[in-house]
Amino acid sequence: MICYEAWQNEPVYIKASQEIRNFTPSQGWRLNHFSTDALEEGVSIWEIKLNPEDFKGYNPFCAVNILHDRLFLEYDKTDMTTYLNRRGMVFCDGKPLKQVSLYQQMGTQENTYWVEANGQTVHFRLSNDDDPGKHLIEITCREQCFAPEIPFLSYIKVKGLTCAHAATGAPVPQRGSISCFRGHHWIIEDCEVDWANGVGIDIGNECWHHCVPEDQIIGNTIIRRCRIKNAGVCGIAGLFAQNLLIEDNLIEGTGWQRMELSWEAGGMKIHNCRNSLIRRNIFTKTFRADHLWLDCNNENNRITQNLFLDGLEQREAVFIECTRDGVNLIDNNIFWNVEGRFDAAKVPKETGSSGWYKMEEDGIVNGYAIYGEGTDHLYIANNLIGKCRSAGYFAKPVAFRMHGNLRGGTSRDAHFINNIFYECEEAAIKMPTEKNQAEGNLYVTMKGGYLRVLYPAPPCCLDLPAWQEFYGFDKEGQEGVFSIELDTDNYTLVFRSVDQTPWDTMRGREHHQYIMKIEDIKTVRKDVLVSNDFFGTTLVSDTCRPGPFKELVSGRVFPVDPRKL
Repeated sequence: MICYEAWQNEPVYIKASQEIRNFTPSQGWRLNHFSTDALEEGVSIWEIKLNPEDFKGYNPFCAVNILHDRLFLEYDKTDMTTYLNRRGMVFCDGKPLKQVSLYQQMGTQENTYWVEANGQTVHFRLSNDDDPGKHLIEITCREQCFAPEIPFLSYIKVKGLTCAHAATGAPVPQRGSISCFRGHHWIIEDCEVDWANGVGIDIGNECWHHCVPEDQIIGNTIIRRCRIKNAGVCGIAGLFAQNLLIEDNLIEGTGWQRMELSWEAGGMKIHNCRNSLIRRNIFTKTFRADHLWLDCNNENNRITQNLFLDGLEQREAVFIECTRDGVNLIDNNIFWNVEGRFDAAKVPKETGSSGWYKMEEDGIVNGYAIYGEGTDHLYIANNLIGKCRSAGYFAKPVAFRMHGNLRGGTSRDAHFINNIFYECEEAAIKMPTEKNQAEGNLYVTMKGGYLRVLYPAPPCCLDLPAWQEFYGFDKEGQEGVFSIELDTDNYTLVFRSVDQTPWDTMRGREHHQYIMKIEDIKTVRKDVLVSNDFFGTTLVSDTCRPGPFKELVSGRVFPVDPRKL
């Protein structure tokens, strides 16, 4: 193995940008749409004429973001602006300026830039119309920071490097700031990737248009203790990558390009993943994309001890797509604050009793911790799932998505074992059919009808006693009304007992036994697939508490940063 490593832990920076000083006042372009429009006083716009010597072989200001394979784009649902933006970026003191489509838009928006048609001149305006001579101005001039020149180079280790400002395009192809370029057995550790225009790190086959030789190895890669921040589309991308170890990473701020409908967006997006371990990572502040997306034919993967936090305008935190054979285990994770992404204007208003007798859910509101699409045999155990705009879990069958002579997905045989669901706005669990299993879960501060079986229509909206009576689910299930607080900036968690229920009367709730004191949570049978808690503590007994923690104490502040640094 060849190692590229920071010498004696000294800082090493590889930037796909360079500092610019040859800017001059912008001339020859109108800021007003009509000649009679009044201009704001003091607007100061500058221009940079690019030096061809700095852009040999690749000029990101000539290339647009849009992916080569456009098959999956739904143009009627997609704002194409960001896809048609140029790949080149402009930075002021390390922070990016926002690209606009027309020169005149800089007249009303500070901290912006615009690229001329031929990609040879860039115009920009700073905040407060500052003089750029007083700031560090950088422009991107290369596609990647650390990448082989030829594919398939393998057994390479990259350690302790900071890679920034890569002008990568929208995937596919998946070409990252740090790239394995279809090689296998890479180790990428203690690195930082900042402000990649498209992809942070790629570890797979790059795209599905490549030939795949019979003996090609894809994956066998380790990514650990890295910080992947502000990737425009995808933090870690891997097509057909298998046998992965992804651990102790921070993946933050992914998705600012708003390309979720390119179908390659996410904090981490892997296709056909098998025999992999994704543990002790923090996924946070992902914007309009999934934290983690496993796409098609994923088998024998374990997702454990991760934090999935603050999904901004996020449809779901974890998406397991069209996975029909083999078990994937999601255990001992914390999911918190999945905002949802939907058109609120399309949510029908139900006045009076009009909503009482509707026959089906409208399906407009989303925001799920875990979403399965045509996925069978999913195992969800000992997680804390809180503050989802719609539900902790939702799935739907995808009957007619088939390849060759294979079958469609049923979304059956999902297991929900010993989880804590907290303050999910519509439901804790939305099962597509009753052909699933739930046992030992604890449901805290939930609204009515929070346990649902959607088909055959009409759906059933149940509480725990009815869930137990009609389906035989959650015989060891419990309900609670205590509070849970999670600080998503400092990674601390507090469980707090309460003295009274939030309702003035218990009328209609006589068949419920609500837990208000943390110490009153009962232990349940431990599942055979889960042998440790969130902190890695071995569960030696045959019983355990619901959720990811072996012990719970009211008022105690638990540090929940899972990374081993």
